Amino acid sequence: MKVIVCGAGQVGFNIARYLSQEDNDVIVVDQSAELAKKIGNSLDIKAINGFASEPSVLEQAGAPDADMLIAVTQSDEVNMIACQIAHSLFDITTKIARVRKQGYLDPKWMNLYTRENMPIDVIISPEREVARAVSSRLQVPGTFDMISLVNDKVKLVGVRCDEGCPVVNTPLRQLTQLFPDLNVTIVGVARQEQTFIPTADDQLLEGDEVYVVVDSSHVQRTLSIFGHEEPEARRIVIFGGGNIGLFLAQQIEAEQPSVNIKVIEADKSRAELVARNLKRSVVLNGDVIDPEIMEEANVSLAEAVIAVTNDDQANILASLLSKRAGSGRAITLVNNTTFEPITPALGIDVAVSPRNITVSTILQHVRRGRIDSVHTLREGFGEIIEAEAIQTTSLVGTPLSEADLPVGVLVGAVVRGDEILVPRGSTVVNVNDRIVLFAAADAVKQVEQMFSVRLEYF
Repeated sequence: MKVIVCGAGQVGFNIARYLSQEDNDVIVVDQSAELAKKIGNSLDIKAINGFASEPSVLEQAGAPDADMLIAVTQSDEVNMIACQIAHSLFDITTKIARVRKQGYLDPKWMNLYTRENMPIDVIISPEREVARAVSSRLQVPGTFDMISLVNDKVKLVGVRCDEGCPVVNTPLRQLTQLFPDLNVTIVGVARQEQTFIPTADDQLLEGDEVYVVVDSSHVQRTLSIFGHEEPEARRIVIFGGGNIGLFLAQQIEAEQPSVNIKVIEADKSRAELVARNLKRSVVLNGDVIDPEIMEEANVSLAEAVIAVTNDDQANILASLLSKRAGSGRAITLVNNTTFEPITPALGIDVAVSPRNITVSTILQHVRRGRIDSVHTLREGFGEIIEAEAIQTTSLVGTPLSEADLPVGVLVGAVVRGDEILVPRGSTVVNVNDRIVLFAAADAVKQVEQMFSVRLEYF
């Protein structure tokens, strides 16, 4: 498959890296000669210096033969024009654009993005995706990650083994024996700088971050086994009234009317706008790390604080000051990847990366066929994949113990109608079953082949 990626920033770089690793023909376009050279040398792919909104540049990038264009430059307008040119001049089948300005995303303008007008097949709004991700984590306290799968019948949860965790130093084989009726599969473990797929003989250690595929009805019980029985937050303080903070507050108001929300925003005019667009939330104008503002917001009584300003350092500091004052969970937006590894040690409960969320969202729309969804876990670790078993799938009709699974692939759950099956050696996959699997980064391509999937276009 031939893919043109417009934009060589963090998101563009990672999209290009994932796709090139899977033997796709990837060409990157960026207006910065420095970034184009850097991505070309780092990934050993073709990179072109130029504006993605210019037809001649896209032609040079191979647009006449391209199957897909992914536009993730810093300019919404360039992204949109690149998609228009890709359609009108080069008949590229699939166009994906990142659009951040909310004026372009107002529902009353959605007719703009039709095939007859501006044919963008998929529009990604990072701010809205991040708000949804944070909201989902709020609904399952005690987790640092949460992904709904198979129409919410199954969840992927990330849970940390804190001090006093009941299951540390216990072989996973024994956990299965202790809780035979629990529909749970541990698919990945992050231990300091190391990530791995555990075996039945492995033990969890204090400080481990564990990825678990679990029947949605068994989530609370699973968390309690890991020592997490935190109540759902009813008092929340949001640091930052930008698009993410506003979307998040609106979503909480709509879905959890009993929750008390306070929003702190430094810019006065923005604070007034946020206040006009919220129904029950209290909006305070002031610096998120100002002790007096934090006291006015009753941060010490908050069961969750969410730091989503545009400043990573302000987010981290506001989270730490809140925890010191006595608040509950701290969910913190971190754009700079160098900060991510240190956040757990600082006491931050959940670090949210807009880049990772955007990349994961785009990849869901790239991988088609019988793969229904794809979610990236950590940098370079792997992906959680939801797929449909068809007649040609190698898993069908064979006990999992005899299946020729690629190295680095682990089946997390089999969903058959309304029944959730914990995969055992004797489990046989049927046609039309929904399979949730974890695939290490270097095994994703083999999973696609296993399910007879191609990077088709739509």
